[in-house]
Amino acid sequence: MTSPASHPFTVGFDLDMTLIDSRPGIKATFEVLSAETGTFIDAAAAVTRLGPPLDQELAHWFPEERIAEMADRYRAMYPTYAIEPSPAMSGAREAVEAVRALGGRAIVVTAKYEPNARLHLTHLGIEPDAVVGSLWAEAKAVALREYGARVYVGDHVGDVRGARTAGALSVAVPTGPCPAPELREAGADVVLADLTELPAWLARYVDTHLPAAVAQEA
Repeated sequence: MTSPASHPFTVGFDLDMTLIDSRPGIKATFEVLSAETGTFIDAAAAVTRLGPPLDQELAHWFPEERIAEMADRYRAMYPTYAIEPSPAMSGAREAVEAVRALGGRAIVVTAKYEPNARLHLTHLGIEPDAVVGSLWAEAKAVALREYGARVYVGDHVGDVRGARTAGALSVAVPTGPCPAPELREAGADVVLADLTELPAWLARYVDTHLPAAVAQEA
């Protein structure tokens, strides 16, 4: 792993509803799981509360003793049903590229199962410098600290908590289940309309906070 000190800054990104619109794929996977198990799953409702770990959603539909089994089955079928129909969010590729254009590195830190997260990114042609999966809310701080992230971009109050726990600047986009006022109330430092606004904001941030580091790297 490249040491944090070798880069002027690292920006972390959440995945679901930040970089990708995973709702179509997740909905399709839940529908197949429902049909296979004969258990009712309101897939349309499930995709309105993306962000927390899979186990939390499965607990709405399965008894506790079956959750681990169902999680394994869901993750196994996910590549077949979820990758192809899930598009990138508006501005996602440009946001990751903007980090690199300014001399930094971009990482993805997500609650999603890491192999499936990587499949999404590869399919969509989004190429972060690192991907870390299976981390939610405050636990995301583990990876953010390890990679020396100064900024973490996400759509959920859990992402805000993860950034703040890591001592990173929380940049939020209300493109997921949490509206802008809720993100601000949770402690987001910056709320943008969506990722299309990130490159301009990031350029201002670097110019204000990191000019010497970026100049040295260049």
